[in-house]
Amino acid sequence: MVIDDLQDINFDHNQIINLKKLKRRRLYRFCKRITDVTLSACGLVALSPVLLMVAGAIKHEETDGTIIYKQQRVGKNGKLFSIYKFRSMCMGADKKLEELKQLNEVDGAMFKLHNDPRVTKIGKLLRRTSLDELPQLYNVLKGDMSLVGPRPPLPDEVKEYTEYDKQRLLVIPGCTGLWQVSARNEVGFHEMVELDLQYIKKSGLLYDLAIILKTIKIMIVPNGAY
Repeated sequence: MVIDDLQDINFDHNQIINLKKLKRRRLYRFCKRITDVTLSACGLVALSPVLLMVAGAIKHEETDGTIIYKQQRVGKNGKLFSIYKFRSMCMGADKKLEELKQLNEVDGAMFKLHNDPRVTKIGKLLRRTSLDELPQLYNVLKGDMSLVGPRPPLPDEVKEYTEYDKQRLLVIPGCTGLWQVSARNEVGFHEMVELDLQYIKKSGLLYDLAIILKTIKIMIVPNGAY
């Protein structure tokens, strides 16, 4: 069952992933990949009107800005890849991050700021509904990401990881995951790691499906994303 209450989360900070058991799950990985390709391809086609509407809204707000935002992230086993998102921040937002780091609202190797001044008007809506994540379906088709998995971190975040934290890099990162559909902005970095490790331990096709269905629900009824 997907976690709905923070009291259901096992925050013991002592979860160790069994590598041998993880590597033996070949059938699950094969079925997961088939599911990823099928659903992401169908999603890109079915959601094409939405993609065009979002692209038009972004361009209308900032005519000189780009529509798609590309950023380097860390994937399975530390492999770097380019992630694609609808741009939800002003142009040059990355350069302004350093001056905002002192306002970070979460502990650990992750940056979160509730009223981030870099987020555009349309960007706030896209983030609340998670529509900014839709271009990642292309990442899924490429094989860099899965529909469900841990959030892919930034290279600078990984530099601050402990060996315990690095366990979340043992699987392909996802567009959505246990963290996104449960606590999300209500917990910090260390709790996010716990959620990711719980997912890796419990992952299965039905569990993935439950997370996907809840993600769709959250896109309709947002759960506090920002």
